Amino acid sequence: MNRIRYLVLRLIRMDWRAMLRTARLLKPRANRATAWLLLDMARCAILYNAGYMDYKIAEFYRLNDAQRRTQITRGISNRIVSRMNAKEDWHFFDNKNEFNTLFAEYLRRDWIDLSDAQPGDLARWLENRGDVIAKPMDGSSGRGIEKFSRDAFADPASFESLLRSKGLTLLEDCVVQHHAMSSLCPTSVNTIRIATLLGDKKQGVVYAYLRIGNGKVMDNVDCGGMAAPVNLETGKLSGVGADKSGNCFETHPLTGTRIPGFEIPFFHDAVRMCLNAAQVKPRVRFVAWDVAITENGPVFIEGNSFPSHAIPQFAAHFPDGIGILPRFEEFMYI
Repeated sequence: MNRIRYLVLRLIRMDWRAMLRTARLLKPRANRATAWLLLDMARCAILYNAGYMDYKIAEFYRLNDAQRRTQITRGISNRIVSRMNAKEDWHFFDNKNEFNTLFAEYLRRDWIDLSDAQPGDLARWLENRGDVIAKPMDGSSGRGIEKFSRDAFADPASFESLLRSKGLTLLEDCVVQHHAMSSLCPTSVNTIRIATLLGDKKQGVVYAYLRIGNGKVMDNVDCGGMAAPVNLETGKLSGVGADKSGNCFETHPLTGTRIPGFEIPFFHDAVRMCLNAAQVKPRVRFVAWDVAITENGPVFIEGNSFPSHAIPQFAAHFPDGIGILPRFEEFMYI
């Protein structure tokens, strides 16, 4: 009876409109009827805790049941975070000022928190500064982040009013990335997402992906960017760039730089930095660190205590249909 009740409630709570839109979008790719895709989507939601975005990004429609069981779906990702990360400590990562303070030695740049600022503090902080990045204190996925040049803060009082009206209360020095990273895409700081896991079986890096911008200030896949897997042994990109729309790129569309085989400078230094940082708050055992590479080595952009599971799902990176879940199972019991 409990199983039946669960199934009924799950069916009721599904976003059928979003699922229908996704089914219609996938119809020409999958060469399947809309009704078939919709029903298969519902089946995957029940059996594999897969949301409609999981179904789209991991291309569930082309996978058999054995392959589907290897995907890190929304439900499985939530379960990993819930078990690995003590919610009482999330704030050290969710609040950007707390994160910057806690990991200042790995940040290697200056910042100011307007929520704690006194009159005149911002004007003094802006003196002799170049471009700055402004962020909402608790934002995610790159949303709301803006870059400002000196012209924008010629009048610090007006600039502060603008920032507060937009909820942008954290300002940081811009990171100047390594010239090799700029050769991929110069409009954004292209960051490595390195996921560390202090697991039941072992500790280490469970995956790494390079996020690459595609013409915007941000490299996030939710902002139109792409991601490519990094070989943990060599620090080289082992696959194409892929985005959330299902596009794949052997070369970057703006710069022509080849993506597979690209070698990330200071990659192993970045891994060591993340492994050291993972021990600072050991009750947050699964963290996805966003790392920029400068001419002098790696620096943190931020850490994520509830990482998006979209990037390690892209079907283009798993041509045999076997997803990344077995990699997590090397570290922990799921």
